Amino acid sequence: MYQIIAQIIGIVAMAFNILSYQVRSPKGVILMQLFGGALFSVNFFMLGATVGAVLNLIGTFRAVVYSNRDKFKANSVFWLIFFVSLYVISYILSFTVFGKEFTLFYAVIELLPVIAMTATTFGFRSNNAKKIRRFALISAPSWLAYNLVFISFGAIICEVISLVSIVVGIIRFDLKKR
Repeated sequence: MYQIIAQIIGIVAMAFNILSYQVRSPKGVILMQLFGGALFSVNFFMLGATVGAVLNLIGTFRAVVYSNRDKFKANSVFWLIFFVSLYVISYILSFTVFGKEFTLFYAVIELLPVIAMTATTFGFRSNNAKKIRRFALISAPSWLAYNLVFISFGAIICEVISLVSIVVGIIRFDLKKR
């Protein structure tokens, strides 16, 4: 029953993330991903994918900062350095505190969500929905590979559909103007 609840939470999180790419405003994209990230954090914790959970928690805070960019002065390079530093620290903690065995395979797999989160942070920092979608083309495949390894069905489906949604969003909003 615990696994079923975890997967249901992942599916709800998936809905928020997928729909985010169909929102026209940058703030709307970010807020939808805030809710998705918070739910995915719970999903990953329940499935034992601790690094994914921690990075999603950081991602929810990142979404708060970038959706309130004037209040937090989100365009400051401080936030970029701050968040990327947290991602790198999470990566290191996965092999120390969280006890993940350090092998070449896990060194690469645990790096994928760090790459994904960094790409998304660059996208959010731009305050441009087109750039957010472009950086998501780096983020989604990285998360997909991670999710396949840790068998998070909601997250796997989310990334596959997100890739399609990102492409549709690019066609609808970015390429039509040309």
